[in-house]
Amino acid sequence: MLFHVKMTVKLPADMDPTVAASIKAEEKELAQRLMREGTWRHLWRIAGHYANYSVFDVASVEALHDTLLQLPLFPYMDIEVTPLCRHPSSIHSDDR
Repeated sequence: MLFHVKMTVKLPADMDPTVAASIKAEEKELAQRLMREGTWRHLWRIAGHYANYSVFDVASVEALHDTLLQLPLFPYMDIEVTPLCRHPSSIHSDDR
């Protein structure tokens, strides 16, 4: 199942910069692993915001939830999820 996920990060203003850098590094490592595995299919930064639009390819809503919970930045995110399905007018034979 494909899901469009908007993630807006809201780190506390008083967070220690060293802690923030560590969390961001962990997030990047996990995100890139999930991308290599095909779970996190697309990742786009939203210009001017500490936010992104992503597409996840997972077996179920529960699998998406479990994946998002793993993200080191999860406690600092506002997340919006939209399920996706193929559009009948798409010219592509796959969803990549």
